[in-house]
Amino acid sequence: MEQDKKPAIDKKQIEAFINEEKSEVTEEVLRKYEAEARFRKFTGTLAKIVAIIAIVMSLFHLYTAGIGVFEAIKQRSIHLTFVLVLVFLLYPANKKSPKNKVTPFDVMLAALSIFVGVYLISIYDDLANAGGVYTSMDIYVGALLCLLVLEAARRATGKELPIMALLFVAYALFGDWIPGQFGHRGYSVERLIEHLFLTTEGIYGVALGVSSTYIFLFILFGAFLSETGMAKFFNALAMAAAGSSPGGPAKVAIFASGLLGTINGSAVANVATTGAFTIPLMKSIGYRPHFAGAVEAVASTGGQIMPPVMGAAAFIMVEFLGMTYTQIMLSAIFPAFLYYLACWTMIHLEARKLGLQGLPKDQLPKAGEVMRKSGHLTLPVIAIVALLLYGLTPLYAAFFTILITVAVSYIKKDTAIGVAGILRALEGGARSAVGVAMACAVVGFVVGVSSLTSLGLTFGANIIDLSGNNLMLMLVLTAITALILGMGLPTTACYIVAATIAAPALIKIGVLPLVAHFFVFYFACLSNLTPPVCLASFTAAGIAGASPYKVGWTSSRLGVAGFLVPFLAVYSPMLLFQGSYSMVSLVEAIITATVGIIALSAALENWLLRRCTVIERLILFCGSMGLIIPGFWTDIFGLGGVAAIYLWQKRSPAKPPAVGAADN
Repeated sequence: MEQDKKPAIDKKQIEAFINEEKSEVTEEVLRKYEAEARFRKFTGTLAKIVAIIAIVMSLFHLYTAGIGVFEAIKQRSIHLTFVLVLVFLLYPANKKSPKNKVTPFDVMLAALSIFVGVYLISIYDDLANAGGVYTSMDIYVGALLCLLVLEAARRATGKELPIMALLFVAYALFGDWIPGQFGHRGYSVERLIEHLFLTTEGIYGVALGVSSTYIFLFILFGAFLSETGMAKFFNALAMAAAGSSPGGPAKVAIFASGLLGTINGSAVANVATTGAFTIPLMKSIGYRPHFAGAVEAVASTGGQIMPPVMGAAAFIMVEFLGMTYTQIMLSAIFPAFLYYLACWTMIHLEARKLGLQGLPKDQLPKAGEVMRKSGHLTLPVIAIVALLLYGLTPLYAAFFTILITVAVSYIKKDTAIGVAGILRALEGGARSAVGVAMACAVVGFVVGVSSLTSLGLTFGANIIDLSGNNLMLMLVLTAITALILGMGLPTTACYIVAATIAAPALIKIGVLPLVAHFFVFYFACLSNLTPPVCLASFTAAGIAGASPYKVGWTSSRLGVAGFLVPFLAVYSPMLLFQGSYSMVSLVEAIITATVGIIALSAALENWLLRRCTVIERLILFCGSMGLIIPGFWTDIFGLGGVAAIYLWQKRSPAKPPAVGAADN
């Protein structure tokens, strides 16, 4: 008989979670780990000025989405000008700077940002006739823009990205001093500024282009969804669906954070908002602090890989590959399923191992009531999927879905947005887009230098040489590269850099382009979890009151599917609906991979139907690998081993440990 622990839950905790009532702890954790959340707080005239700038920025992007975007450099220049102005007004220069007002220096930088934007637009028509000959003024303004972008990125994203950008600048300038294959002839300051400022391969490159179109509109879409109360609906639905099952709050975290990934592309922000309530709930029913923190970190990180609306990096992948977002979205379905399946299975087995119950049913919302009250809020999400599948571009799909969101909100009086709500959404969307936009702008240094010096080709050739054309070794080296880059970079920036310098090498030796980019994309996302620097795990640890590194390593274990699926996709691209395959082989691959992930979760948790012996655990692990690795005989071996352990444990049950027993 299981020794169930009765959860001591205050109903107010559940209501606070559903209503997303941010506490001071949440705000403090966000400011500590999420550079993008370190806004100044204005009142009075300053608050109105910033709000007007942000609202006008959102209206500009809505206008260009509906009517048609401008020429590339014009669109990107206007977008970047808005972003720079908001950064210099909203973000203090350092810890000693005032947090409730702007300084004359900030105003000067904002004014210079406007000057650069106006200058570039004014000379735009002359660029085509320049024939590669630029004036001294062009170079001076370009240098000014580079400095403004570096400073704004430092304020909005932290010092890591600007430092990396400066290292790439140094590489471009002093390449003739570098021996070996990575050396090059070196470029002058003028030539580098021309490339970064006056072409679409530097600061105004693909990354900023995607930020000025797709990414901004989808962030704005998320802001409108939030204004309707979508987050409250998701939280209530998650509580109703999973709250009463064994280990309920942990499953609620998986459910809610996965759904909230639709309207929040930041893993750290997702942890801080959702985790502020789910982590204490998990601890209150018996989960250890480090495990509770890890569950939320893994769940929130998964929001970036969860269709239909994924993280910002997915939209940049669209441009890099020249594919439709629909193709990217459909390819992401099964990997996301395996990722969340592994986490869900492990928290369920952990609950069984510890004899934990869920939350009392009488304190939880009823699914039927939740759907009757707020079910109409799912219509915008359904609409955006339908529009994308119909063939609309992400830009048009987001534009029309924002309009649909406003209309749908009026179906029920308590979800109606109203004029004030629309203005809040327009302002909030612009504020939320600033951090991603700055990451995209400063990564332009990396992309620009890589294209100017052919660094991507050189790096790829060296990876191929180092691996000896061994695909597995090359995949491991690429994964390590992405994880190291992710230690100090936001996911979007990490993906862009890794996709620029590492993905081409995988493609060169025969990996399908979409699969190669997905491989890099996944490890860019997972860098939020893996020590020594893992911001999602650190954020969760701050809320849980646990060791950051213990949370980080536990997160890595719970997110194990995220580390395996990219490798699996390379060897079995049909899981991303790539390559040639039959429906029978696809179904077989899906079934065996699913069973394999469940078996691997049991092996890592040391629990299937009861605690496993060393031999049982070893067989489960080997069986899971056999099922995950594509191949008929490996599937037979794996299925046989897993089935044998399942049947053996069913015939020889053992008493579960007392509540609070050790993990493994």
